[in-house]
Amino acid sequence: MFSIEHEFDSTVITLVDEGETPLAEDVIVNAFEECVTVEQYDPRTDRIQKITLSMSQLRDLGAALDLPEGVYLREPLP
Repeated sequence: MFSIEHEFDSTVITLVDEGETPLAEDVIVNAFEECVTVEQYDPRTDRIQKITLSMSQLRDLGAALDLPEGVYLREPLP
């Protein structure tokens, strides 16, 4: 299950793990104009872990999801 909310400066997507236990903590994706952040609560440290991806890294990730194993160089955008 997931939800999508539009905030003033970002789109927030929350991914909720469902099904058999053990379940993972929710993942929150914040899409801003200049970057995307991915957050998840870590119960071992009692903190939110955050990763920030540039728009270029996000495009690379999207392309990588559809490619076989290997090393690739994406063409720059015009």
